[in-house]
Amino acid sequence: MALGFFSRLKAGLTRSTTKLTTGIADTFTKRKLDDFALEELEELLIAADLGPVVAARVIRSFRRARFGQDVSPGEIRAALADEIAKILVPVALPLVIDETRHPFVILMVGVNGTGKTTTIGKLAQFYADAGQKPMLVAGDTFRAAAVEQLQIWAERAHVPIVTGPQNADPAGLVFDAMVRAEREEAKILLIDTAGRLHNKAALMEELRKIIRVIKKRDPTAPHAVLLTLDATTGQNALTQVQTFRDMVDLTGLIVTKLDGSARAGVVVALADSTGLPIHAIGVGETAADLRPFDAKDFARALTGAEV
Repeated sequence: MALGFFSRLKAGLTRSTTKLTTGIADTFTKRKLDDFALEELEELLIAADLGPVVAARVIRSFRRARFGQDVSPGEIRAALADEIAKILVPVALPLVIDETRHPFVILMVGVNGTGKTTTIGKLAQFYADAGQKPMLVAGDTFRAAAVEQLQIWAERAHVPIVTGPQNADPAGLVFDAMVRAEREEAKILLIDTAGRLHNKAALMEELRKIIRVIKKRDPTAPHAVLLTLDATTGQNALTQVQTFRDMVDLTGLIVTKLDGSARAGVVVALADSTGLPIHAIGVGETAADLRPFDAKDFARALTGAEV
């Protein structure tokens, strides 16, 4: 991860980092790592949205390695960054595009308001800049604003987009997009979908229908099913993962809006509880603010540990 983005990552995580480091400074001003200190640290980690399971795991490690020692806030932050990185490294995996697939189909799912449509636009810009010929599908046909937003991103990235009339059948639109993508030799097809959880049964049927239609054209597709999660929702993100896992075979996660949240610790809870790859994180509005997820950089930025 480039230093420039690490600086933006640190800036984006300021609210989460401040919450954590202030608590650490208040708790560990040259005191022994005893039972009382560990209990306070565990409460602090839970309050920072790492979740009780991760907090307990970190505390067990601290108890084994540092119990009874005099520790400074800086030492705690560094040790905490190391422990968090161990949890994150197994899931910090890039999204690999299989270039033998024509096109490589990426189905994007997520609750409305999580930044899904914006994320698709940013990915389109990234892939276009890399010369990978993406094509967009405005599959959330029930929300005119989503279609308009995706059209703006398509124009900005100079990539084609497939749209239909409002309330059109999303599955039919996706099938047409598959045909067009093959004809125009698009390398990557990015499909937006609706995220209306107030009627879960209807959404589940809609997503399954889209997948059936995709498989009619290419039995190996979709090649990636990515869930976007809004970091500001904290532990609710874990519930969203389970909800969408009930509907589709998720292959990876993208966490957005980390710059607007004091709850970035949920990324650690997601890594530990779901085991799903975290492909990318977003810390701002521009395409450059969506970057591949780097476990060690994130751990250091979250805890305020020195680089």
